[in-house]
Amino acid sequence: MRFQVPQFIDIEDKIFGPLTFKQFIYLLGGGGAVFILYVFLPIYLMVFFAIPVALFALALAFYQVNNQPFIKVVENAFYYLTSNKLYLWRKREVKMTPEAAKKAKIGESAPAIMSKLTKNRLEDLAWSLDIKEKLIR
Repeated sequence: MRFQVPQFIDIEDKIFGPLTFKQFIYLLGGGGAVFILYVFLPIYLMVFFAIPVALFALALAFYQVNNQPFIKVVENAFYYLTSNKLYLWRKREVKMTPEAAKKAKIGESAPAIMSKLTKNRLEDLAWSLDIKEKLIR
């Protein structure tokens, strides 16, 4: 028995002439917004506000950035602007107060912290690593 396998499932169907359902809704919403501006505002203000609204509706319907729909780009930009940002590699400047600068005398270095790693301790660590390595095999 043969079954018909659907093809091109990632391409949306054209429902309203050359437009998909999403494109039609975006253009319908943009047209509705422009109509509301036309009804409630004088013509010079309507044109001033209607051009960006119409361009945004056209971008939502047809524009793609890196093969992604424009609505996805707008959504990601919104999430980026509203989320917390964690900077792992941001260099922070240490601001010293005048009192702290007086305490830290220029030319005087802090004593180096010496590791408590002696030769015997190093040999013990090497021996324990060798034992663990042999146990794993």
